Amino acid sequence: MEFGKIHNLDAINLTLPPGPAFNARLWAGIEPTKHPNIFIGGPIWANKDYVGKVYPSNAKERDFLHYYTRQFNTIELNLTHYQIPTVNMIDKWKAEATSGFTYCPKFPQIISHERQLVATEGLTEEFVNAIFGLEEYLGMTFLQLPPSFAPAKWPLLEAYLKSLPDDLDVAVEFRHPDWFSKAAFWQQTLERLQALHRHLVITDVAGRRDVLHMSLSSPVLTLRFIANEGHSSDYTRTDAWIQRLKTWFDKGLQTAYLFIHGGGDNDTAPELILYWIRELNKHCGLNLREPVLQPKVVQGSLF
Repeated sequence: MEFGKIHNLDAINLTLPPGPAFNARLWAGIEPTKHPNIFIGGPIWANKDYVGKVYPSNAKERDFLHYYTRQFNTIELNLTHYQIPTVNMIDKWKAEATSGFTYCPKFPQIISHERQLVATEGLTEEFVNAIFGLEEYLGMTFLQLPPSFAPAKWPLLEAYLKSLPDDLDVAVEFRHPDWFSKAAFWQQTLERLQALHRHLVITDVAGRRDVLHMSLSSPVLTLRFIANEGHSSDYTRTDAWIQRLKTWFDKGLQTAYLFIHGGGDNDTAPELILYWIRELNKHCGLNLREPVLQPKVVQGSLF
């Protein structure tokens, strides 16, 4: 089952929680900026449903990435969760990127899930060296911890984060419920991450409201917003996030990585991303470039 997936949305409270007191301590030492860096995109470029809507109607699959990077300015790079990219892959991604585009790779599952950060020095070095090859196109990296990675394993996580290069931006995604069950312990976790200069992933998904912790360990937001195939709540949830982001920008949020999942095959993600961008521009005084989406042509019947 997909993480946090639920079908009975009426049974879930989808409102945004207020966030911990730790956030106020974070804002106290930060000067607000009038021009925050906003990166917004989806989790996939290889979607044939995008042909004739996001991509030209004559687009070939080999060209999907080329067209994706001209519509959006980032991607949650899940491909690296399943394999360490080769030099040829990195060169291809760099060649297709446009100015200002960022790839946000996920740590390989052999490191995070199979070995749970134990005895991964060689694999980590290989992965980090590979993604550093993206140069100016490298954005935030995701260290997604498996649901079995409990708070008792903090020493492993701390040692692993310390072993990574200081100039590698890393956002940690916690999934074990016990990280969030005690406010004092969660605050201690935030303090530790802040001291390590590492970031957090916030995941907004209907079936796991605890991972919507609304916590920040730095003035950088990494958000995974999991929609429900165009359900009306996708847009009301977006509206709430726009208002929260407006507040956070005013307080000092400097950078936001926003990864919008449409749910299912992500067929509806482009429309939702467009809505996010328009609302951000409208309410937050931004000037983000909108993707150009064409209505899909449906072949009619003669009879």
